[in-house]
Amino acid sequence: MAFSEKFLWGGATAANQLEGAYDAEGKGLSVADAMPGGKDRIKIINHPDFNWDIEEDKYIYPNHDGIDHFHHFKEDIKLFAEMGFKAYRFSIAWSRIFPKGDESSPNELGLAFYDQVIDECLKYNIEPVVTISHYEMPLYLVKEYGGWKNRALIDFYVNYAKVLLNRYQDKVKYWMTFNEINSALFFPALGQGLVPSNGSDDKTNIFQAWHNQFVASAKAVKYGHSLDKDLMIGSMSVYSTTYSFDSNPINQLATQQSIQDFNYFCNDVQVRGEYPAFTERFHKDQNVKSSDLEISSEDLQVLKEGKVDYIGFSYYMSATKSKTGDGAKASGNMIMGGIKNPFLKESEWGWAVDPDGLRYALNDLYGRYQVPLFIVENGLGAIDKIEEDETVQDDYRIDYLKKHIQAMSEALEDGVDLMGYTPWGCIDLVSASTGEMSKRYGFIYVDLDDEGNGTKKRSKKKSFEWYKEVIASNGEKL
Repeated sequence: MAFSEKFLWGGATAANQLEGAYDAEGKGLSVADAMPGGKDRIKIINHPDFNWDIEEDKYIYPNHDGIDHFHHFKEDIKLFAEMGFKAYRFSIAWSRIFPKGDESSPNELGLAFYDQVIDECLKYNIEPVVTISHYEMPLYLVKEYGGWKNRALIDFYVNYAKVLLNRYQDKVKYWMTFNEINSALFFPALGQGLVPSNGSDDKTNIFQAWHNQFVASAKAVKYGHSLDKDLMIGSMSVYSTTYSFDSNPINQLATQQSIQDFNYFCNDVQVRGEYPAFTERFHKDQNVKSSDLEISSEDLQVLKEGKVDYIGFSYYMSATKSKTGDGAKASGNMIMGGIKNPFLKESEWGWAVDPDGLRYALNDLYGRYQVPLFIVENGLGAIDKIEEDETVQDDYRIDYLKKHIQAMSEALEDGVDLMGYTPWGCIDLVSASTGEMSKRYGFIYVDLDDEGNGTKKRSKKKSFEWYKEVIASNGEKL
């Protein structure tokens, strides 16, 4: 089925993974700045001794420099425009605006940077799609307040969001409040600032942090709509299409519960404005007492008044569940775990490649919520080889994206309301899960290695010209 003429083709990045300049012009430290790089990143963060200190004598910190987008944003956005982007999803670094997070007044130098980024997008008629908080909350809020389990962060976030909404309401139509909010179920360090040393092992803290984020998000949505009712403010979550290993009712039930807990819980609150019927069971299964959570009647009213306008979501892979213990364990699915699907191929990082799972995801979400959907992350992380002529023949990436766009087209024919598609890492950047540069997603190659060595030179991959034609043809030529 044909894509709408208003369909938002583009790409996506995150401030903490590409900007660099981590201490420039008044920026404070973020949680991403304290995360070491390398394949052991998650193992280090989940160790009981990890306490958010930066130990440069022991580790490298790739997020400090990213790909130096801070000094290259005009060059990068010009390349996005050359591809024909209709939209560019990026995030604003909270600690660049409020270095500690709890200040009353913002850092004007930080805002001035984003003034330039947004104006550069608009110069090329690229719609900015802004994520207010994308895995980079101020480190001070973690060290001094304990992260999102502390209700004080609600007001700090709302103050920050209001500054952005006030300043950019006339330039930015599309917003998202939190990135992949549901990922905290398995890895709360990125989104909630919680690790074992400050409470992640007690799921009560994760659920309290979620609630605080739900309230903060709803207040931001309500405020944004008071400024301009036409602003589109969405949620953003990971979606993992999940299959049962077999028809054993035990595995089928476990799969259904996994889908409810991971794919629906956060979306239900943010889209419907209330907690779902299975909340008590979810709490019980996670060893959480509902009575231990600080949730007021006023909070519940706020949730009803601040429902999001659309669902933004990431989709990279599907998962397969087996509670009976059958099947081989999946090697690369950090978020959902599970077992290998014998019907699917895997990426170099062990992620199941499943385009049909995207069509399933689109139909599932739209059928449940009946609000517009926006695929704001999708892509293939791979080791790219740069040739002597500085080209990258990334046919594997083209094949991955082509099949997922075909799945999108099928979903449109199914009746799904899909706003846009912004593949992840449209330019190579630092991986969130491992801090590596070698796990590349972009249409644009950046000359940097995992240790930060290289010229930072940008060059076009084969997929650059392919995606350019996809956009120019509005998805007709794949």
